[in-house]
Amino acid sequence: MKLTPNFYRDRVCLNVLAGSKANASAIYEAAEGHVLVGVLSKNYPDVATAVADMREYAALIDNALSVGLGAGDPNQSQMVSDIAREVQPQHVNQVFTGVATSRALLGQNETVVNGLVSPTGTPGMVKISTGPLSSRAQDGIVPIETAIALLKDMGCSSVKYFPMGGLKSRDEYQAVAEACARHDFWLEPTGGIDLENYGEILKIALDAGVSRIIPHIYSSIIDKDSGDTRPEDVRRLLDITKTLVK
Repeated sequence: MKLTPNFYRDRVCLNVLAGSKANASAIYEAAEGHVLVGVLSKNYPDVATAVADMREYAALIDNALSVGLGAGDPNQSQMVSDIAREVQPQHVNQVFTGVATSRALLGQNETVVNGLVSPTGTPGMVKISTGPLSSRAQDGIVPIETAIALLKDMGCSSVKYFPMGGLKSRDEYQAVAEACARHDFWLEPTGGIDLENYGEILKIALDAGVSRIIPHIYSSIIDKDSGDTRPEDVRRLLDITKTLVK
């Protein structure tokens, strides 16, 4: 696999969706390479079609490719792992129970694989039952420290905290950020992030001491008519990031 020049150097790397290959290139340029470009597995009928298309995306953006589930859909978990094995992207989105499969099929430790955990209403506690079967069972709720330890056991790189609802889960998000900092684990805040609240959400993680942060900013910066992420909004996000990361 090929790493982008900035990815492992940056403390913050944006994660946004591409509506097309041209849009992916525009996003990558707007972010000056400080970005992972998401392409959703849910948009493809099968693994082979996804692999062929995502390889073309990867070639345009120095493999700054993030293979997505699609709104955290647990039913996409296996497809994401199968795509990742073939494409060897820089970033993989997974539900909690899909992490080990993705890591094993990747066959290497460089690709970032996140594991999805969700808010519970109680700071310090997270829901880990985000897989195909577990998401339909009684909620599995554990301390965030336990979740991080389990994720590390499975070869995970970071907590994907979703759905945050922007700052609606502020206290819970801060507790997750502090735990990630204590255990030297990366953090990917996701859900309801926009140009207005991005700075505060990022600052919470930075102030907590999280070593690497990958904020996901999706629908709020997507043009509803074209389906493309607006490059000018990506530039604004980069500008906000530069003011906060010294």
